[in-house]
Amino acid sequence: MARTTRTGDRRKAVLGGVVAAALGAGTLSPAASAAPVTSGASASPGMVGWATQGGGTTGGGSAAATTVNSASALVTAAAGTNPAVIRVSGTITCSDMVRVGSNKTIVGNTGATIVGCGLHVRRAANVIIRNLTFRGWNDDAVSVEGSTRVWVDHNTMSNGYDGAIDIKHASDYVTVSWNHIFDHDKAMLLGHSDDNGAADTGHLRVTYHHNRLETVQRNPRVRFGNPVHVYNNYYVANPGYGVASTENAGVLVEGNYFENVPDPFHRGEGSSDPGNLVARGNHLVNSGPGDQGGAVAAIPYPYAMDPAADVKSIVIAGAGTGKITP
Repeated sequence: MARTTRTGDRRKAVLGGVVAAALGAGTLSPAASAAPVTSGASASPGMVGWATQGGGTTGGGSAAATTVNSASALVTAAAGTNPAVIRVSGTITCSDMVRVGSNKTIVGNTGATIVGCGLHVRRAANVIIRNLTFRGWNDDAVSVEGSTRVWVDHNTMSNGYDGAIDIKHASDYVTVSWNHIFDHDKAMLLGHSDDNGAADTGHLRVTYHHNRLETVQRNPRVRFGNPVHVYNNYYVANPGYGVASTENAGVLVEGNYFENVPDPFHRGEGSSDPGNLVARGNHLVNSGPGDQGGAVAAIPYPYAMDPAADVKSIVIAGAGTGKITP
């Protein structure tokens, strides 16, 4: 049964083309959903998913790195559209969102932390954000707005005000991977408003994989995007819900590990109408059965799937900062 009202907001490689061919008509549905071939995998630093599409995401590429250790230096380095690799060192305290221009890689050195604010990728393209700890932000930790080709990877986020990673205003070709979000309410919003369908439809294509989500809700909450791919994430003790598909979105939820999550996934949320959701191969431990229905567009890119039962240990070992050599 679709949920339409609530009191709160609640790796062998699998070729997307093979999956699409198996399902026919370029859609996935609960009644016709070929399970992917799986094999064990480890925490890979490589980019996978929607951020590889549309020309790919390279950030600042081979530009010489600039190291920053203050809010003012970060603001200056992140501005404009010239390619830049920005290395954050130490703890930066700020109160205003830092605007990030196109063709930027922002990566944290060991222990790099941003406290009090976040990064705002607005009307930009080709941005990479990795290996940063965000704490106590006063808006969003990472806000992607009207932007394309963005990779948010191996970050740690806790105790902020609004969203940890919010993606909105027709943003597209985004991958959110290997992040650890904890001690926080609203994790990841995709699509900001029920009234923005004219702009958002055909966009908001995002991949969420290998994230460790110890939050209340919005893991993610999706409007309009199709297909949105949610795979191999570890959900633990989310008292609100795991994934919500609304407003004609199409969400594929596969190979995730849900532990102590009464409501792992459903359609509809708050005043938002139900979307489409296909769930397959998830591992449920002391968790509810979830709610699914409708059809989802086929995944167009190759990706590697870990067995769902192994996802907990893999994600705990690999998600968050300090797990890659930036």
